[in-house]
Amino acid sequence: MAQNSTALPQRKNGPVAPGDFNPVQTASQQVPLPIWGGVECTYNRVHDTYFDQTELSGHADRTSDFATIAALGIKTLRYGLLWDRHVRTGSWDWADRCIHSMQSAGIRPIAGLLHHGSGPPHTDLLAPEFPEQLADFAGAVAQRYPEIDAYTPVNEPNTTARFSGQYGLWYPHGRSPHQFLCALLNQVKGTVLSMRAIRRERPDAQLIQTDDAGSIASTPELRSTAELLQARQWLTFDLLCGTVDRAHPMFRYLQERGLPEHDILWFSDNPCPPDIVGLNYYVTSDRFLDHRTHLYPDHLRSSEGPFIDVEAVRVSALPEPDFGRPVREAWQRYGRPVALTEVHLGGEPAEQVRWLAAAYHAMQQAQRDGLPCAALTVWALLGSFFWNEMVTRDNGHYEAGVFDVGGGMPLPTPLADIVRQIARGDVPQHAALAEPGWWQREERTCYPWLAAEAVERAA
Repeated sequence: MAQNSTALPQRKNGPVAPGDFNPVQTASQQVPLPIWGGVECTYNRVHDTYFDQTELSGHADRTSDFATIAALGIKTLRYGLLWDRHVRTGSWDWADRCIHSMQSAGIRPIAGLLHHGSGPPHTDLLAPEFPEQLADFAGAVAQRYPEIDAYTPVNEPNTTARFSGQYGLWYPHGRSPHQFLCALLNQVKGTVLSMRAIRRERPDAQLIQTDDAGSIASTPELRSTAELLQARQWLTFDLLCGTVDRAHPMFRYLQERGLPEHDILWFSDNPCPPDIVGLNYYVTSDRFLDHRTHLYPDHLRSSEGPFIDVEAVRVSALPEPDFGRPVREAWQRYGRPVALTEVHLGGEPAEQVRWLAAAYHAMQQAQRDGLPCAALTVWALLGSFFWNEMVTRDNGHYEAGVFDVGGGMPLPTPLADIVRQIARGDVPQHAALAEPGWWQREERTCYPWLAAEAVERAA
């Protein structure tokens, strides 16, 4: 993929993981890009049904998976020690076994405490006591496992809040902007309080915060809407960094949707900036909004307003997906180390290889441009279940990742060789890389009537 090689101004960096990477490298000094892994650990609730990805993949009963993952060269793993799962089991035994097995395999965990979940049955994302309850659990984890030095208390607060508070897909099935924003602020406040509790036990613990990193384009008629939704994409990080004050462009938006001023300004009084900004970027993360609803099927209408919301990758007038764009934007916005914290593509193995290689080359270019790139994270090492319907029902759908667990045990896919190469510091090599990815070919287009003059990118 063509990359913009324009050098960016150097910024003062936040704390970095000891020995994990050097914040800024010249081309001659460039060190291998660290590669992290992630086990899909979503534990979401739909009405009274819970979907546990670790059980669906069989990982819950296989501590041998850690040695298998370590054999790829992965030394850092995004991993769920989840609050809602812990309450359900009522025991630390499973977590104890996992932490011991990771230590034996030489893997450093980045502990996730809530991953698209709503908490145990006695609470939810809209409950006023939710932040303090999550923080109590975070403190208990840090006390039991003082060796853990990195946390993601809540994965993708913005995405989870939208699915749970505005789109009605996940519990508590809210369907209003007010509920969405209450769920978002509750999760971010829970993150701040959780890091306080964790740092009482482990003062040097890092916050590695993740969220979706999509961009939004539109027809000219929806430019203001696209700009609003684009600004909203960054709210998780803006709140954590304490920049949402009365002058912030989203302050009035939050007030007009029923959030009290003191709840909004709490974050500017209690900043907890992430040590690493984690970006989850998918082929469908970039969106396109069109006011001409009559041109599309009804199911493409947005719940955000009377317009269409489709994947930007399907619009020929828009650039192809580019990992470098959100990485540069996050660095320019926050001046803190940036990681790609989820890199995954559903589909054929050859396309998965091309997607991972595209992420690698984008991060390499960002490093050469002087950005502090913390890591590239290969997500869904063991694959994922039901995501083609947003994990709203058991539809039998499974997507393999670096391993295929469809037969009950993890079998390496072609991605495994690419991961080993990157972990060794090598440039990815595979026969599939002789061809472009589907998102780079003409076949990506679904909406040929969208000419370039009908498309604008949000500022």
